Amino acid sequence: MPGKFCVSLTHSKDNSDKATVAFVVANAAAASEKETLVFLSVEGVRLASAGYADDIHETGFAPLRELMASFVKAGGKIFVCSPCFKKRGLDETKLVPGAVVVGGAKLVEFLSDGSPCVSY
Repeated sequence: MPGKFCVSLTHSKDNSDKATVAFVVANAAAASEKETLVFLSVEGVRLASAGYADDIHETGFAPLRELMASFVKAGGKIFVCSPCFKKRGLDETKLVPGAVVVGGAKLVEFLSDGSPCVSY
């Protein structure tokens, strides 16, 4: 099943249930051989900081750090909103594997062919 799929995530510890489910869906898309992107913005950008997700574990799901690692291992990409990241004073030298700080134009480029995107 070729194609692309995007998950937009605006939450982290402020709503760990949404953050977890977003990466569950992203893993499902990557496992379906979709070129998959997770776009982190607003509070979601905090997940791009190494160690931040280590203590997030929703009942019934794998720990978020494992879901994120599995996603990247499956070839998934994590784009991090640059203005959101900078607004929060986060350190670009301490990103989780697979995360890249980008401007909004990179998201637009990924979605420009009509790729579906779900938001959490």
